[in-house]
Amino acid sequence: MPSRLRLVLILGALSAFAPMSIDMYLPSLPTLAAEFGASTSATQLTLSAFFVGLAIGQALYGPLADRFGRKPALYVGLTVYAIATIGCASAHSIESLIVWRFAQALGGCAGVVVARAVVRDLFDQWGSARMLSTMMLVMGAAPMLAPLLGGWLLAVSGWRSIFWALLVFGLLCLFATIVALPETRPRSGEVSGVGAALRDYARLLRHRRFVGYVLAGGFAQAGMFAYISGSPFVFIDAYGVPAHAYGWLFGLNALGLITASQINARLIRRFGPDRLLARANLANVVFGLLLAVAAWTRWGGLVVLLVPLFGYVASLGFSYPNAAAGAMAPFPERAGSASALLGTVQFGIAAIAGSAVGWWHDGTAWPMAVVIALCGAAAFAAQRMLVAAK
Repeated sequence: MPSRLRLVLILGALSAFAPMSIDMYLPSLPTLAAEFGASTSATQLTLSAFFVGLAIGQALYGPLADRFGRKPALYVGLTVYAIATIGCASAHSIESLIVWRFAQALGGCAGVVVARAVVRDLFDQWGSARMLSTMMLVMGAAPMLAPLLGGWLLAVSGWRSIFWALLVFGLLCLFATIVALPETRPRSGEVSGVGAALRDYARLLRHRRFVGYVLAGGFAQAGMFAYISGSPFVFIDAYGVPAHAYGWLFGLNALGLITASQINARLIRRFGPDRLLARANLANVVFGLLLAVAAWTRWGGLVVLLVPLFGYVASLGFSYPNAAAGAMAPFPERAGSASALLGTVQFGIAAIAGSAVGWWHDGTAWPMAVVIALCGAAAFAAQRMLVAAK
């Protein structure tokens, strides 16, 4: 087995494609709306298109990774990502930016799929949960640093420079994949044809606990993407937070996510991933409801709103690694397909949640808060009915 530190760094960076590509340009959303003369909902489509691309693309890379290997799938995806990122940096309308963001997600999602598959290739359920939690030290640094870097680049050289920086990140990950990432696909994992891939997906969807883990983690994560979609406009426009300071608030919540994931890694041996997932989904419900109350009453302003929002995001440090590990544990020979379907469903839900915030936008925190609360309740229900139920 390759060194754990090398795996954590490379797989964490590959898993960070989504948060890096989303969070770095969040401070520029109001600027993009003004520059292109676009509405808030149209501007948020650049986020929703990315979520949809992540959902669709993962369904393609799973069978590819199972048939040809983990590294070839990454080579294809990272090359597409680099080309699409150049397109984003060169966009001259909100419509073209939406298209290129979709293509960028189609490429970048290869990193997300393959990283989870490699973890399942090398570890069992409990080991996978610990490894995924440790990877969040790297992956979780993206939500902390990306908005700060994006805000700085926006102020210094404009929004296009954000995408040039993402291009450098993508090329560095491609280089690390070529020279330092081992091929871990089991020889018995080879499949052939679209029909075999569809049969694999059908088999996975008939597995009750797999669906339960996917929905429990997916709805919880969708709440975070509702926060990602709505927070730039809520913080910057509704509460007057400067664009360059937005990253500090975003980073604070990311710090809670990272801290919780490391606590999760230490508690797994004592309580087990299923019990921790159940507690995390309960926390999703509680913090989601408190957030909705804070947004509805507007009592205490931004400070009171931030407290349950911090709690909700931090609880994802428990729900994400335990749900992902539980979903993939029964399928060592189809880790790529299981990882792909997991991501497809989860980011599909995230796309709906993010779009709902944009459609419902009314200049307040209420739409964002309600969508987050609904996602938390759905995650809790899925865990109770499909995972915990005997």
